[in-house]
Amino acid sequence: MSESSLRSSQVFEYLEKQPGTVHKKLYRQPSTALAIFRRMLPHLAKCFVMAMLYNSHPLLITDLEAWVRPDSRRERDHAVSLLDRLHIFTTTSEPGQPRAYTLTNPFAASLRLALTGGGNHHSFGVPCNTPDKHPIDIDFLDAFARTQWEGILHYMVGTTGTGLQVSGNGATPSAKTLLQNGKLVGKHGSKAEITKKGFSFLLQEVNAQVWALLVIYLETADNLNMDPVEVLSFLFMLGSLELGQDYSTRTLTSTQTQMLDDLSDYGIVYRRSQSSTRFYPTRLATTLTSDAGALRSVSAGFDSALRSGDGKGFIVIETNYRIYAYTSSPLQIAVMALFTRLSTRYPNMVSGRISRESIRRAISTGITSDQIITYLTTHAHPQMRKNTPILPPTVVDQIRLWQIEGERMKSTVGLLFKDFATLEEYMAPCQYAEEIGVLVWKNESKRMFFVTRHEQVASFLKRNSKEARKGA
Repeated sequence: MSESSLRSSQVFEYLEKQPGTVHKKLYRQPSTALAIFRRMLPHLAKCFVMAMLYNSHPLLITDLEAWVRPDSRRERDHAVSLLDRLHIFTTTSEPGQPRAYTLTNPFAASLRLALTGGGNHHSFGVPCNTPDKHPIDIDFLDAFARTQWEGILHYMVGTTGTGLQVSGNGATPSAKTLLQNGKLVGKHGSKAEITKKGFSFLLQEVNAQVWALLVIYLETADNLNMDPVEVLSFLFMLGSLELGQDYSTRTLTSTQTQMLDDLSDYGIVYRRSQSSTRFYPTRLATTLTSDAGALRSVSAGFDSALRSGDGKGFIVIETNYRIYAYTSSPLQIAVMALFTRLSTRYPNMVSGRISRESIRRAISTGITSDQIITYLTTHAHPQMRKNTPILPPTVVDQIRLWQIEGERMKSTVGLLFKDFATLEEYMAPCQYAEEIGVLVWKNESKRMFFVTRHEQVASFLKRNSKEARKGA
């Protein structure tokens, strides 16, 4: 899964759980509609939306299907399913008329407003109309965001028990509470220990980490007496703001004003004091709803974060399992120590070796082989990226084998379909599930199959059922 897809899936999974009334409230804000359109929809879904945005008549389902080549049926169904689950598409069915799709309101109206401008909705923030007496520049915002965010990661790495001392100011009390609420860090008496979910969090790139923490914040909003809709709307608004520009707090709701203090603890916004009437979004905020390159190496500096589209890697690994990391970041070195036996350290490089013992130690604490491989691939040195595949296959295979040594069973979350009346009734949805890539297991003799996601298969079964009744 790509980094952009990972970030989108975290927000999508949260949104998918919300009822349609929540989506309607969210879509009243043009900044939210634009953010959903930009970051959560695949290209084909965006084409469907734009084709219908200024069309006053519903689009016949047969017409939409004719737009897409038959061999791209999987992509078409995936796009339509996403639009349906996000409450952007709705199906109209008049008596005696063919079924058709239409864009829901207020999403369509808000997206049109976001694209053409106008209105007094303040959805994209209100810049301050007076200059700051103590101007803040981008370098200061980058340094502030880096200090706050690395403090959180330093705290988490410090609970791994690797014996490495990681410098930094540490996480604020509110950040520590959020990590515990999200089960990224567990409390055992007075001692904090990182969890399996926390290890997964550490191995993600920064934008994915930010969204993971913000989703936890959303899920605990009710306990903080906050309206989750206002919280999510404000987060989407932050993604549309300009780095280095100061914005007024006068148009914010009480919930959003309350959020500023928490987001400041995470390095997402900077506010000089609680009484200040202006705030500055940091780079962590302005990249929330964009596909801009993320901070692959946290300590590499925010200045170079967006210098290239795919960031700068620093890890070189050889076929003899020797590993070299061109970094001086204590944080990155501590993360590598989770699954590597480090032996030598220079001012700008560390070296070591991946071994059976180091991998098994990492696995025993909750890290998976896939997470290690993904981390090594994501942070691979530009010289290694010239290779295909990027990592030596012998190293990748051996890491997986070392995990398999201690495992005999793998669990997969999904849904089992069974009790089909005939083999023909079973074959159609089973083949469809295989076409769209969600089929994990099938048994024709028992007429059963298992899928990782059931929404599209369920929609397929409903369509077939309606067509069968019409034919009867």
